Amino acid sequence: MSEESSRVETVLAHTCLLGEGPVWDVRTKSICWVDILNKQVHEYSTSRQLHRVINVESMPGAIALCRDGNFLVALKEGIAWVDRNTAHARILCHPEIHVTGNRFNDGKCDPAGRFWIGTMALSEEAGAGNLYMVENDLTWKLKLPGVSISNGMAWSSDFRTYYYIDTPTRQVAAFDFQMETGDISNRRIVLEIPSSEGFPDGMTIDTEGRLWVAHWDGWQVSCWDPLKGQKLRSIEFPASQITSCTFGGDNMNDLYVTSARKGLDEHALKRQPLAGSLFVVRGCGASGHAPFEFEIAGVR
Repeated sequence: MSEESSRVETVLAHTCLLGEGPVWDVRTKSICWVDILNKQVHEYSTSRQLHRVINVESMPGAIALCRDGNFLVALKEGIAWVDRNTAHARILCHPEIHVTGNRFNDGKCDPAGRFWIGTMALSEEAGAGNLYMVENDLTWKLKLPGVSISNGMAWSSDFRTYYYIDTPTRQVAAFDFQMETGDISNRRIVLEIPSSEGFPDGMTIDTEGRLWVAHWDGWQVSCWDPLKGQKLRSIEFPASQITSCTFGGDNMNDLYVTSARKGLDEHALKRQPLAGSLFVVRGCGASGHAPFEFEIAGVR
């Protein structure tokens, strides 16, 4: 296991309060992410070096790319289609419309283009959240009830395994995944994060099937072999609250990493002034797949 930090760079001179959910857009060569507490969607064009901010007036837990080039954004008020150019938002559905004390947290599209999105209590009450799968026609199914802080997810390259994180468990769970239906079964624990290394937050997977896990209160992204439960590598960052990661860049071998400065006092911020930054590790030694996209029936 190697510890690295020398190749960590900040992407731009901007810090988020709670940066999360990075997604690489291969069409525009842009990295997109959210600042949940500042109610913003961010987009940075690496080719044009242009930073755009969409103010969404509601906490965005996660974003996904739509096949029409716009965003699917999990706002507190519901799953919304957001026009990338005008910032116009249209609420499409809401699996927890009557649960006022919850918000959406992490989410991604699966290989069939369905949107998986989790919830959590604003109070972080244990067991108050759920995991849902939203179909193309905007109907949804409850996939996992009673989760606490629904977070990272990834699918294996053969689309037969779904990986999932409920952060307070400090575990990564794996499920058998049925591509045609989205059914998950046969839950088992494949990774355990030591308490000394913080909590597992967001997650991505590389083309070799290794899981890359962001550590909240752990100053790192770790790389694991989920078949052996073995930690292979760790990349250290100059921020304690590392929230999520994804692959991007021309060859999909740059690792983009979000972070937060939520709850850090003056003393902590002096120690980690870059907390809340979007980081990148170029040519990180692994590569990922382009993200799956969502096509919303009836929306043009």
